[in-house]
Amino acid sequence: MKYAIVIPDGMADHPCEELNGKTPMEAAFTPNMDALAQKGRVGLVNTIPGGMYPGSDVAMLSILGYDPKTYYPGRAGLEAESLGVTLGDDDIVFRCNLVTADQERLLDYSGGHIGTKEASVLLAVLNTELGSDEIRFHVGVSYRHLMVWKGRRGMRVSTVPPHDIMGGRLKDHMPKGEDADDLIRIMLASRELLERHDINAVRVDLGENPANMVWLWGEGKKTFLPGFQERYGIRGAAISGVALVKSLAKMIGWEVINVPGATGYLDTDYAAKGRYACDALGQFDIVLVHVEAPDEASHEASVTEKVRAIEEVDKKVLGPVVAALAAYEEHRILVMPDHFTPIEKKTHSSEAVPFLIAGEGVPAIRHIDFTESSARETDLVVERGHELMEYFLRGRN
Repeated sequence: MKYAIVIPDGMADHPCEELNGKTPMEAAFTPNMDALAQKGRVGLVNTIPGGMYPGSDVAMLSILGYDPKTYYPGRAGLEAESLGVTLGDDDIVFRCNLVTADQERLLDYSGGHIGTKEASVLLAVLNTELGSDEIRFHVGVSYRHLMVWKGRRGMRVSTVPPHDIMGGRLKDHMPKGEDADDLIRIMLASRELLERHDINAVRVDLGENPANMVWLWGEGKKTFLPGFQERYGIRGAAISGVALVKSLAKMIGWEVINVPGATGYLDTDYAAKGRYACDALGQFDIVLVHVEAPDEASHEASVTEKVRAIEEVDKKVLGPVVAALAAYEEHRILVMPDHFTPIEKKTHSSEAVPFLIAGEGVPAIRHIDFTESSARETDLVVERGHELMEYFLRGRN
């Protein structure tokens, strides 16, 4: 049996006025998703356990079959693996976004989607000026980086994701808690350093948002996840442009397939992801393809770009994968977003997401298209998201 999973991140949405009351999923031309839905089963799954933040970290743990209530170590704790950052038992790690801010407000959670080359120069400045034997900044991709603070695992602090507070006042959303001042000091000092850097001066001259501050959030710690092959008896591989998914894959013993042009943004090379996924099916039992673009479009409140991203996933990723699976007599495919990212909110929400499963041993109960509303009309609901993997692999209700 060959298995494929396609995750258009944040694809699920609410009806949009710009789309005459349709959701982006309903408005997009998705013949491959709809054909699979009509031949398989569509349902709803709760990927976010009650009381947990509706982030991709929590949702992806659920999708991969791991109960977030048991295994979640904080977002940055999950991402450290993909960057080769080794955490000690007493260390704490934070997501470190390069952002754009003025004196009062957060303007852009991504620092104008700064390139990794430019970002690495800015991170080097931070390590020189703010780093120490205890504090180190680690370069990731584009605006997504990490900061490790050795020996501070017990730090009492709560933080907020920058993509949740676009346009918000800085002082209203700074870290809170007993040890918050330590983080706030670093964040404010970073603005003093980065504001005047030549890279940002050039970006401003070019009309681009400067990456003039770091935002620390998603605090995490060292963790351990049981191996996927030991649990399910099959070998897996993952394709993604973001560190989070790569880290999760490594932590459960999957191969991470790096695809040239996979940016984790709207300009990602969809076709390359599709090609690499098809090739990987020949080597692995299960292949997961994660595409960040729909989520990024929602954070930017771009209806047009979200519809386009969904259509690109359907045509250039899902279409080729479905064709490649057809070469195997026994196969199954799962397509689903990890969470809702409503355009009107520009951030995530925690309602149950639609999913479809098609292939060997999956009878079509109702011949419907793949949309949020059609999923709500079915009687298939997986209340605990981490149980969906067992249903997908074994076909058990």
